[in-house]
Amino acid sequence: MVKSDIEQSTIKKITAMLVPFLMLCYLVSFMNRVSVGFAAFQMNKDIGFTSSVFGMAGGLFFLSYFLFEVPSNLAMQRFGARRWLARIMISWGVISACTAFVVGPWSFYSVRLLLGAAEAGFFPGVILYLTYWFPAGYRGRIVAMFYVAVPLSSFVGSPISAALLGTEGWLGLHGWQWLFLIEGVPPVLFGLVTLCALPERPRDARWLSAEQRSWLDRSLAAEQREVRPVHSRSVFKVLFHPQVLLLSLVYAGSSAASNGLSLWQPQIIKSYGLTNMQAGLLNSVPFALASVAMIFWAHRSDRRNERVWSSVLPLALSALALGGCLLTSTLLPIVMFLSFALIGTYSFKGPFWALSTETLGAGAAAAGLAQINAIGNLAGFGGTYLIGVIHDATGSYPLALLPLLLLEAIGCVTVFIIGHRRKRDVPAAEAV
Repeated sequence: MVKSDIEQSTIKKITAMLVPFLMLCYLVSFMNRVSVGFAAFQMNKDIGFTSSVFGMAGGLFFLSYFLFEVPSNLAMQRFGARRWLARIMISWGVISACTAFVVGPWSFYSVRLLLGAAEAGFFPGVILYLTYWFPAGYRGRIVAMFYVAVPLSSFVGSPISAALLGTEGWLGLHGWQWLFLIEGVPPVLFGLVTLCALPERPRDARWLSAEQRSWLDRSLAAEQREVRPVHSRSVFKVLFHPQVLLLSLVYAGSSAASNGLSLWQPQIIKSYGLTNMQAGLLNSVPFALASVAMIFWAHRSDRRNERVWSSVLPLALSALALGGCLLTSTLLPIVMFLSFALIGTYSFKGPFWALSTETLGAGAAAAGLAQINAIGNLAGFGGTYLIGVIHDATGSYPLALLPLLLLEAIGCVTVFIIGHRRKRDVPAAEAV
């Protein structure tokens, strides 16, 4: 389909003005998560944390994240994206920096719970915000461009975090303490920029011409008139709608894998006797490959206007790759399998979130997107904790990855169910 000049210029302008900045904000968010995995090289020894304690603390982040996700997204609808996203970034930066002062398991648990509550709502808030600006046919690639910040955070953050561990002894602080203090500053700065500069809606964007705003308003209004499978304005009905729960189950597998590997992969690689910097550099390779793959796959999904198979195939690749980790005990094959696991789990993100926004009506989007992300990230609690428990019990990291494999496989089957329900619901929607 040939796109008009006004459509192309509008999408190009919005993409250039919003997506790179939002991507940078999300990048610093995940750099905070990456830093925990590297801080463990020193922190676990200094304070005496076992793998189970570290896994529990990592998981508690997702528990409070789950509890506050839906309220946070509803608050964003009330207070506006600019103020609420700024609040999220500033608070998570401050709390992340406070991790430098933990002295034992309970203070570590407390900070991680507070950090999850502070950060809750940022991702679904941005996904909701992007629906105010981009028609459905562009959302796969736009979400992927935004979400590429996650693998990039490990690509960029791994060597930076490893280098910051070398500040051991500065002003009487450990390297892992400097790591948290320094990496807590960027979210606060980006939050202040958001508060001053982020436009709420297209009508507030002075950099769009009247003609561009008019085209965008017409396009988005036409989509809002379409009947979607989930269109109720009742928060309760949206949260427990079967389609929303199925989408949440699918996302659980991918979320557990991406969050679990972000937290534990540095230690898996370090366990082969590498130095901190060697582990940091090698850890960045799978995430670099995943960054490229997810952009390519999202563009493919948008061009073909196909979401179900574009979600199934990456999940299957990730599950098979995690299974492959059980077949080897040497470093390079492990890194290869981890690379394919991350390529799969990140390539899934763009098509999946496009599928989710196309399933939710305008009145259901805030609660629905938050619920999907909340339940999906709750799997991050179970996944990260179980990895620590299984590793303590067996001493094997490949065996500890089995919960992630199982969740990815369940996600594959569930996407097929969603695809079947979607085909069944289309004729009914057309008849309305």
